Amino acid sequence: MKGSIHYRKSRKCWRVIWYYQGKHWNIYKHKGEFMYSRKVAEKCLAMIQGDFENYMAGLGAFRMEKYTGIGSDVLELFETWLKTKEKKKPSTFKAYKSYYKNWIKPFFKKHPFMLHDIQLDTLDALLESITLSPKGKYNVMNAFHAFMVYAKRSRRIMDIPAFPLKSDYRLVQPTIKWIPEVRQMAIIEAIPEVHRPIFLWLKYHLRRPGEACALFREDYDPFNNLFIIRRAISNRRLVESTKTNVEHVIPCHSDFEPIAKKLHKQVGRFFFTNPGARKPGKRYTNEALNTIWKKACLKVGEDIDMYSGLKHLSCSQFINEKGLSVSDLQEITDHARIESVRRYAKVEVARKRELMEKPIKSVAEMLPLQEKLKE
Repeated sequence: MKGSIHYRKSRKCWRVIWYYQGKHWNIYKHKGEFMYSRKVAEKCLAMIQGDFENYMAGLGAFRMEKYTGIGSDVLELFETWLKTKEKKKPSTFKAYKSYYKNWIKPFFKKHPFMLHDIQLDTLDALLESITLSPKGKYNVMNAFHAFMVYAKRSRRIMDIPAFPLKSDYRLVQPTIKWIPEVRQMAIIEAIPEVHRPIFLWLKYHLRRPGEACALFREDYDPFNNLFIIRRAISNRRLVESTKTNVEHVIPCHSDFEPIAKKLHKQVGRFFFTNPGARKPGKRYTNEALNTIWKKACLKVGEDIDMYSGLKHLSCSQFINEKGLSVSDLQEITDHARIESVRRYAKVEVARKRELMEKPIKSVAEMLPLQEKLKE
């Protein structure tokens, strides 16, 4: 059987020597304590042999750091995992790197746990160390969970430990700001005419600003009067896929059709072009759209961010003003999960007030009933 036991006089303790990956490893401790008896050293060797046999049989992980107690294998493997994510959307990869640099790396440098030692209490401590919003904490821990899945698939750990419950993050679903369509149109009409088409497209077609910025002229089919959403902007870069990696076929709204026919005839790669843009092809950027939107809001005295004022607002209007069902809206927006659409199905404040204050019966009708109750 592989491995051997030796007594070292200079340290007055036993050691296990194990040959692995072209190197002889000296193990002096078992369960954190020096091995002062041969019996303990034999237990240590038996544990290493058992783990190695399981590893060779594909039943477990084998890392020498587990027995030597030198360093942590978390950071090394996490950096390897990060390299596998370079093909993700630029914004996603940027977020992963940020999570690692700001939260995960500092924590495991201060607390050098081994992968096999990570349990719920370790993850609770990691969560506690993250000083972000509840959603930010949730995102960091989700990234670490994906990493632990990778660790298991790489046979570095046997099982993925239990993670904090979703309730531990104290997540609160933000209230969607809602204003009637007439006020939304007032904002759009306050936008300079040269920039107005892209905002009208976002209002009518319920898509993301990054998808509008990345729309090519070839993505509009004038014969069938529809758009094919194939790409988006991620971390300020044009990417050849949508956020969900799914192409979406969107009918052109009848009110937008005359504008679409006109824009399709223009020269250039992009469907929407910004005369003042410096980007190749004079495409719009999210930053430029936000600036234009904020200026228009100031003109008409509104205070609503662009994403809420276009996509969120139009979705809410379909349910609260136009009477569509949640399933109808899901079909229009191509949301994969109906739960993502249900948040739009909230009655506006004005309607709530009307219902709350609507009298069930007049005072005259109530008086006879009150007299009967007294008898």
